Amino acid sequence: MQTKSTETTHIPLVITHQRSRLALAEYRLCQKERRLARYKNIVVLTGAGISAESGVSTFRDAGGLWEKHRIEDVATPEAFARNPDLVQDFYNQRRAQLFSVEPHSAHTALGKLEELHDGNVTIVTQNVDNLHERGGSKNIIHMHGELAKVRCTQCSSVFEWLDDCTQETVCPTCGSAPALRPHIVWFGEMPFDMDRIENLLYECDLFVSVGTSGNVYPAAGFVSAVRSYGKAHTIEVNLEPSEGATYFAETRHGLAGELLPGLVNEILD
Repeated sequence: MQTKSTETTHIPLVITHQRSRLALAEYRLCQKERRLARYKNIVVLTGAGISAESGVSTFRDAGGLWEKHRIEDVATPEAFARNPDLVQDFYNQRRAQLFSVEPHSAHTALGKLEELHDGNVTIVTQNVDNLHERGGSKNIIHMHGELAKVRCTQCSSVFEWLDDCTQETVCPTCGSAPALRPHIVWFGEMPFDMDRIENLLYECDLFVSVGTSGNVYPAAGFVSAVRSYGKAHTIEVNLEPSEGATYFAETRHGLAGELLPGLVNEILD
């Protein structure tokens, strides 16, 4: 009489541990994706790093200059009062450069996020170019102003402006000249829409910082403010750790054009 073997096949313990680790990793990834997908009020802060990937010159080079000019000569109210022609020419050149750069995959990913996300998405940018607009984003706060606009110092009207502006250019609203200046926040001036930004930071449940150095205030203090409210997850996406990297709950380091599309997909899935 034959009897059936009662031997059992034992899976090596090391394989069991490997499978457990893989299962745990997959579970954590799934939980992370679910967590990202639940956010309703998203604020994305962007800095020079995201524009630099499109070829826009960063604000200061290694020598402390901006396009071979001292900041004090082109980016202060005193500079404009002292030599308005130089300042106007400087920003005319920066404005003309907008035509030579294109938005990249990080800009278009943020445009996609705003379009498809079932919630509120606001871009708060320190950049003065129009790459976010051209990438598809609409809900944008330019806290440091915009190259593609000028402002009248007499009547405070703001105009879309892609041509050169000089001291002889007449204000289309009040007819004053000289009156138009770049719609840029210079050193010593208050950034735009700070009350609105503070409210958005208080209400957000996801705060993402992209391409920022972490040393330009008040933007550098946004993550600390968000942390103090205790309601939002915080993520840094930067080429390298910023000066404020330790304040973020999560960091992803590398090119924004490579990392941001994946992050946006995680939020949308």
